[in-house]
Amino acid sequence: MTPYAPPPQPLALYGPEFAADPRSHYRRLREHGPLAPVRLAPGIDALLVTDYQAAVDLLRDTHTFTKDPRAWQATVPDDSPVLPVLGYRPTALFSDGEVHARYRAAINDSLALIEPHVLRAEVARVAQRLIGGFAATGSGDLIAQYARLLPLHVLVTSFGVPPGDADRVVDGAAGMFDPGADATRAYAGLVEVVTELVAARRRRPGRDLTSYLLGHPAGLDNDETVRQITLIMSAGHDPTTNLIGNTLLHMLTDPRYAGSLHGGAMTAHEAVDEVLWQDPPLANLAAHYPRHDTEFHGVRLRAGQLVLVSYAAANSRFEPGSQGPGPSEPDFPRPGRPDHAVRSGAGAHLAWSAGPHRCPAKQPALLIAMTAVEQITSQLCDAELAVPVSKLTWRPGPFHRALVRLPVRFTPVDMSAEAHRLRTAGDTAGEPPAVSAGP
Repeated sequence: MTPYAPPPQPLALYGPEFAADPRSHYRRLREHGPLAPVRLAPGIDALLVTDYQAAVDLLRDTHTFTKDPRAWQATVPDDSPVLPVLGYRPTALFSDGEVHARYRAAINDSLALIEPHVLRAEVARVAQRLIGGFAATGSGDLIAQYARLLPLHVLVTSFGVPPGDADRVVDGAAGMFDPGADATRAYAGLVEVVTELVAARRRRPGRDLTSYLLGHPAGLDNDETVRQITLIMSAGHDPTTNLIGNTLLHMLTDPRYAGSLHGGAMTAHEAVDEVLWQDPPLANLAAHYPRHDTEFHGVRLRAGQLVLVSYAAANSRFEPGSQGPGPSEPDFPRPGRPDHAVRSGAGAHLAWSAGPHRCPAKQPALLIAMTAVEQITSQLCDAELAVPVSKLTWRPGPFHRALVRLPVRFTPVDMSAEAHRLRTAGDTAGEPPAVSAGP
């Protein structure tokens, strides 16, 4: 028997209440032990790991748990809104053993073609162009006009997506994380775009990651290639967008960063690291399923039961007696505050996951996010929130931590000369400037 009392019913993670104040929900879940029941969508329940050590143990235990969701999926309605994220596809995310190793090798080798110094220069170039689009107005939305567009550019150019399909990629990659029937349509739209791309590159290879995947020694067929690309796009676009947005909010609201936008002591690198600890862009994921009935950290699990890891809850905990921040307060630690969050593990945060399924795109994602933040803080030095923090809204959903908008105001900046230079430098859409070599 465990000393924890089970909650009366699973805690819902998909409504606006959870999106507005996830920390209060995590505190309630911790009262019931290292794993607690949650509801991801109407009728879709899971156990959520909120303890750091239990999360690490789960992520590394390939003998007790499988990543293949098909046994669980057979019990879920075909139109469930969580299937675009959790439903089986032949990808590295949903496989084990030799199959996983084959897919993972193709992904790792493809991402290794991205040259860091070229990627940084390209992100900076695009960032300046995007900032130039609204800098003269003195206001802007740093999500819609900036954070959402930067990762998209890297994805569409690196994989050779035609410029006319860029909006379909971003709608699919972002929409599949949102609750409701639209998530299913969003993922289907993303698959459609990538299927067309893969068929075109099979007929006529180019100098892009799609062509490299098709020619990789792993011997991926068209559908396997489509699924690896949609995995990379979905895992690379929305979480990176959220990381940029959450970091910019952190720097705009945390008094320790006062002055950072024009030469303060705290850096963009430190801000990104704190967000990955305290407000990771993927808050709850890493779906695992017990291979057989078992006991894990004192909790009985059924074979095929859905178990998720809460990166956000596992990364930090609140000191005993803390009330924690309210829904209108920024969700970050503040030295000296009675609700100061402390890290629960002595090791690394889990925002990139751990074990054999840890994120393969950590370095390019970090580079994109830090470069994006550095460009904003250097170009819009006096930017500040245009609305109170309490007026900001977060996208509902059990998996992500994502702002809807991040409105700011600042002294207007004339970047017309720089914008003209960028225009005359030529548009590289369709060519992968960050890729070092083709197949």
